[in-house]
Amino acid sequence: MPLSDDAPDLAVFIGRFQPFHNGHLEVVRRALAEAGRLLIVIGSDEAARRPDFVPFTTAERREMILASLRPVERDRVVFKGAPDFGDIDAWAHQVRRLVAETLAEAGLGTGARVTLIGCSKDRSSYYLRVFPEWSSIAVPHLGGLSATPAREAYFDEDPAQVSAWLAGPAREQLPSAVVAWLDAFRTTPDYAELLAELAYARRYREAWSGAPYPPIFVTADAVVIQDGHVLLIRRKGRPGQGQWAIPGGFVEQDEFVVDAALRELEEETGLAVSEADLRASIVATRVFDAPFRDMRGRMITHATLFHLRSGTPELPGAMGADDADQASWVRLTDLRREALFDDHFLIIQAMASLIAQASPNP
Repeated sequence: MPLSDDAPDLAVFIGRFQPFHNGHLEVVRRALAEAGRLLIVIGSDEAARRPDFVPFTTAERREMILASLRPVERDRVVFKGAPDFGDIDAWAHQVRRLVAETLAEAGLGTGARVTLIGCSKDRSSYYLRVFPEWSSIAVPHLGGLSATPAREAYFDEDPAQVSAWLAGPAREQLPSAVVAWLDAFRTTPDYAELLAELAYARRYREAWSGAPYPPIFVTADAVVIQDGHVLLIRRKGRPGQGQWAIPGGFVEQDEFVVDAALRELEEETGLAVSEADLRASIVATRVFDAPFRDMRGRMITHATLFHLRSGTPELPGAMGADDADQASWVRLTDLRREALFDDHFLIIQAMASLIAQASPNP
């Protein structure tokens, strides 16, 4: 059926698609019936793999979606990735930029008609109310489908249970191409690593299951910056084994948060800077408390920013120890979001911005 003259030029569908299911496919097809083109914004772009939240890369999710579409549908779909931000306004600005970019690439002007399409099913659908300048299309929640139970079934520790799910319920919940993709992904080292990470987190949570209240853990991180470089460690153990991170760890019963950050910094890097100089370099301490920032449970961290002034032509020596198998200075401009543990990329960005704000204008 041809589109009407007043049909939107572009429909925008935002999601994480972890994995892409039949409810998502229904929204895609409704969008293509209503608008000339569809922009699919894939959230959590460039994030490091995490089995409970972002197990699949942006490229993998794009592959799942394309495999689920008919050739005639693929020709009208554009994909853009949107990294997570700790700030809803910054995230919304990013989405608006992606929409403007897509319209420009299609040769459409500023007067193009844009509509936001999605399914308002729970608190995760808040984004549907963030863009009042666009019209919107609400699609009914198809059969109560959700990616969360699909992930839980797919990453079950019993391989026989996973096989049974893929052979049965998955075929009712997911496009056949996605079922085939997930079945093939089970044979990869990435799947085995995700299973191991998830098993560790489950055991961790079980160890605290007898507590009278759900525990809230407090950690301290040391963001050390000098000459446009940040000091990172590579994690020796789980969670996040092999990923790069800010030096840090749990606050002990008898210490202040800043003291915990200094202790962890010494234990994990042996940074060749005196404690007095480190204390003198403290710029600020900020709290990062996103409820699901760590898959082990509620983890609130206090990040302390140490801005070291140039004293020598070389950066201070550091060597990985304790929970770190390596320590390294990395240029802030060379940081890769997908290589960093949990929300540490966002923490570094936020703390580094404090230095930029404090710097005098040229």
